[in-house]
Amino acid sequence: MSNGIYSNLIAQLNKLHKHNRQGSIKTKTRYYEAMKRFCRFLANVYHLEKLSNTSPKHIHDYLDYMQDNNLATATIKTDLSAIRFFHDKISNQRHKLPDNSELDLERRSFGTEDRTWAHREFELMITEAAKTNRQDYTTALTLAYYAGLRIEELFSIDTSMAEKALREHSITFHGKGGKWRTVPINESISVQLRKMLAVVPRGHKLLTPKGITVQAAITNFQQFLYRHRDHVKTPDRNVRLTTHGLRHSFARNSYLKLIESGETHDAACKQVSAWLGHERKDVTRIYLASLEKGGEGRV
Repeated sequence: MSNGIYSNLIAQLNKLHKHNRQGSIKTKTRYYEAMKRFCRFLANVYHLEKLSNTSPKHIHDYLDYMQDNNLATATIKTDLSAIRFFHDKISNQRHKLPDNSELDLERRSFGTEDRTWAHREFELMITEAAKTNRQDYTTALTLAYYAGLRIEELFSIDTSMAEKALREHSITFHGKGGKWRTVPINESISVQLRKMLAVVPRGHKLLTPKGITVQAAITNFQQFLYRHRDHVKTPDRNVRLTTHGLRHSFARNSYLKLIESGETHDAACKQVSAWLGHERKDVTRIYLASLEKGGEGRV
């Protein structure tokens, strides 16, 4: 169904593009390609059939999507400019789109927002995955929440890595900056890995279905979260749920457990930093933003 909706949105975009006389050929091409990507997002996540119905919510969610895919801020700003450019050409537009001053373009600022997921939000998202029989999504959510894995790491796991993790009760990654890190896994993760190993042929990626690329699998997973996050969020939530927020949850929960076990603040931060794959204290502080404010984050 989303392919048909996407084709319809592209037909609407083509009409706008055909009559555009502004900008250089390079700018026209850049804006057109950016808008095509946005149309794909609208079709897959919202099944939106008319570009004229694009609203601020769609822009905020697409910003999260681009940030979760680690796009540079400059690239994001250009894509947003393209969306506004074409939106301004729609004669019957229903909403005014937010400008950059109304958007959280610099998401990684220190301690400004609590991005952690409440455990109930996590459980409800697991339920949504179960409803659609997506065991792979249940496993991805569990690994991100309980082991703090980056989304790229989740979809790079193959059957041999999963088998080794079950034997050693931990999972090892060659992460950013060439650093190796080992993260312990709990029984919840072990259960999910066993379920996936029972259905995925040996030698294959655990969470990437046969016939699609790792990036496509990542995109599909992210779009699944965006479709369902408004249904699972707690009523008092002001910050949108993102895939990266699951790493924040892991950091907070791990820190609290270490403190409860008798570790000092510095020792707990150092261990959490190692599990996250970071060595800088300022980066770890971002993940522990909810605790920096003096609370215990979401429960």
